[in-house]
Amino acid sequence: MEITQVRSSKVPEVTFGFWIIKIIATTLGETAGDAVSMTMQLGYAVSSIIFIGIFLVAVSAQIAAKSFHPFLYWAVIVATTTAGTTMADFADRSLGIGYAGGAAILFALLMASLLVWYLTVGSISVTNITSPKVELFYWTTILFSQTLGTALGAWVPDTTGRGYEGGALVFGTGLVLVAAACFYTNVSRALLFWSAFILTRPLGATLGDLLDKPLADGGLEIDRLYASAVLAALMVACIFLFEQRPGRHHGATGQNL
Repeated sequence: MEITQVRSSKVPEVTFGFWIIKIIATTLGETAGDAVSMTMQLGYAVSSIIFIGIFLVAVSAQIAAKSFHPFLYWAVIVATTTAGTTMADFADRSLGIGYAGGAAILFALLMASLLVWYLTVGSISVTNITSPKVELFYWTTILFSQTLGTALGAWVPDTTGRGYEGGALVFGTGLVLVAAACFYTNVSRALLFWSAFILTRPLGATLGDLLDKPLADGGLEIDRLYASAVLAALMVACIFLFEQRPGRHHGATGQNL
């Protein structure tokens, strides 16, 4: 018979609570990124350097950890989304690439990351995050997805005339369709996960812009630092509210007896 070993993952189990926290984290990333680059007037380049540095420290601690730690995991997620905010804004605006060019480049980088991950490991499933090598692929892919999501989150409201509420509705509808595909189709769960993961970022970006952009631009003009503090507190509360369990990886490790 086959002996099966069940190993704990370094990332949380994907549940309804996971997606709620992810959306809050991406919204926080937008307001916090804007607070540093705009409110504190450090600019996109300097802010990107700061947030990339924070990300490298946080992800190094995450990879070095021997087990799943909820607050450490979500700290890395917030680091990727704040870095993604300022990097996307730097590419779209400071470099003059524009939304379409920035999104195209970031999409290519994301696809390349997933392809190299698949060719190296044989899977892009998030139920298999049990080694430093796989974690490195996981976090690199997340960083690219968060940056791409920021570009998409700015592109749709600014170029389609839908506004921030309309943009949020577009991406929210996309998430509903992905959820329906998960329940009613046999589409690859890994593909659906990454589709949903990408869509939560522009959803958070449009919600963040709705909160802190000027009234004249269609926002609520809430102070960015205040909005970020409230979102951070809400995120912490949700981490306590929704049980944080490590994902489980089922791998055959034995021989026929």
